[in-house]
Amino acid sequence: MGGIASILIVDDNPKFLADALPMYGYDVTVAEDGLEALKVLQNNTNFDLILLDVMMPNMDGWDTLKAIRKNKDTEYIPVIMLTAVSEDQKVVSGLKIGADDYVVKPFVLPNLLARIEAILRRANWQKEALPKQEKQLNKDVNINALTPKEKEVLALVAKGASNQEIADKMCVRDVTIKTHLNSIFKKLKVTNRTQAVLLAMQIDLIN
Repeated sequence: MGGIASILIVDDNPKFLADALPMYGYDVTVAEDGLEALKVLQNNTNFDLILLDVMMPNMDGWDTLKAIRKNKDTEYIPVIMLTAVSEDQKVVSGLKIGADDYVVKPFVLPNLLARIEAILRRANWQKEALPKQEKQLNKDVNINALTPKEKEVLALVAKGASNQEIADKMCVRDVTIKTHLNSIFKKLKVTNRTQAVLLAMQIDLIN
């Protein structure tokens, strides 16, 4: 990964991270609550990662994350949630809203640094993959070729659902989902699920 990664810390008590992360080569910007973070993001969306505390005054981490994911300029910025709450239900809720990872306080700095590096590395791979995918994009793809059922299947695939989970949700057999997927691949001129989802997102077929 080239260059210095830019991190937005959103925490009402940011001193520890604000002091520590620059020592490890990160460029740091601080916002002390969600409202301040959204103001920062209005002027600068070029952050590589957001470290977002859950418990904050004015606007908590959950509402801030929702606002980040609803904004087209910030929806793809990776977000690691920082919280003292460790219940599985809260973790799942955060991931469903759009968190990329979840670190429970108090945390050990090397553990957080490892999570940061992993997220940044993954984001960098995705940035490198998108131009390649765009080059493969066939201009003749008919975005209206998919049936409503196929679009529904593709939307569920984009959310990470397995064939069986999609089948259960749509009340059909697993083999029916495989048939839908094969049809989707042919119509979009791709060979796998990842390519289908990336292409569908590029041509605004799914959100």
